[in-house]
Amino acid sequence: MPVPLHTRPMTTNLHRAPTPRLDIAYETGGPPDGFPVLLLHGWPDDVRTWDGIVPALHAAGFRTVTPYLRGFGPTRFRGEACPRSGQLAALGADLLDLADALGLGRFAVIGHDWGARAAYIAACTAPDRLAACIALSVGWGTNDPGQPLTLSQTQNYWYHWLMALPRGAALVRNDRHRLTRHIWTIWNPGWPVPEAVFTATAPAFDNPDWAEVTVHSYRVRWGHAEPDPHYAALEARLAADPVIRVPTLTLHGGSDPCNDPATSEDREALFAGGYRRVVLPGLGHFPQRQAPEAVLEEVLPFLTRIVSGDDAASGALSVGVDTGSAKQSASQHGPGADRCATGAGGTAPKGQASSPLLTFADLLGTKPPSLAILRALRPAAHGGS
Repeated sequence: MPVPLHTRPMTTNLHRAPTPRLDIAYETGGPPDGFPVLLLHGWPDDVRTWDGIVPALHAAGFRTVTPYLRGFGPTRFRGEACPRSGQLAALGADLLDLADALGLGRFAVIGHDWGARAAYIAACTAPDRLAACIALSVGWGTNDPGQPLTLSQTQNYWYHWLMALPRGAALVRNDRHRLTRHIWTIWNPGWPVPEAVFTATAPAFDNPDWAEVTVHSYRVRWGHAEPDPHYAALEARLAADPVIRVPTLTLHGGSDPCNDPATSEDREALFAGGYRRVVLPGLGHFPQRQAPEAVLEEVLPFLTRIVSGDDAASGALSVGVDTGSAKQSASQHGPGADRCATGAGGTAPKGQASSPLLTFADLLGTKPPSLAILRALRPAAHGGS
């Protein structure tokens, strides 16, 4: 018998998960038998970015896992020999490594900024693992160093170009709190960020590897630093087939001064598992902080329908994806796995049976339920996780 929602324990605790390259610190909460949702923060941010989101997910029956990304907060590299890479493929691999360490079979992911890029990469390379991908403030297909940029977006990326210089790297290393507070201010037009909100997150930037990961990330993506060869095979797979075969929701603030909303336009050809893009009028780069209710109005119906489909398909939802021909997990990155590991990582989950395909219209064709109704729903528990 399902346990009534109001009697199930709701917990949020800090834990650690050893993966091949990291000891990942994460918070977890919600009903222990809930369908798992991983929430990934961006740069410069931390897990507190989801504080306005996770209570509603818990109330709707989802179990949440909110990790600190590499270089942030209590997350640590597992050895001095491990390159402090900030390349985007590494972030996607970290996500799948964490899911392996937690024994998760299928799960949903919500990512913002760096976390959105990680979510897209995981969805692209491991569609059999992800039930849903939700990305905030970033469009897919924007990781190529040769991509065309408008002059306005070139201006928006001023901090990328600054970090390519010794002056910018020194600023990141030596004046990180003043830099990130300035960025929070200018990326949130119309929302004066309370000092207490920034102060709650800023200690995450004192991680001993934060500066190196940050500088490397913004240099390597434009060819100004060498990538970690450990992820070469993963990078090659992404370049060869960038199509995402997982149902995907992209949310973008209409007044985002970091990634202009135009950067997420016209991406439909890159999605074969269903795709919905919503521009949230008047919001800046941190919509989940600025207006969590607006984000939840899109996220909860999307997740609830997909998880309901997962339940109807006996725990193995396929939305526009042939699970019989799914790609191998991105956690198998290629050579060099022993360069960083000082202990065993997680155990990969066993395979799951394929299921009948559902169309995106099947999931999104009806009128979304209200937020109040969604909070009273109990989506199907995720088996075997």
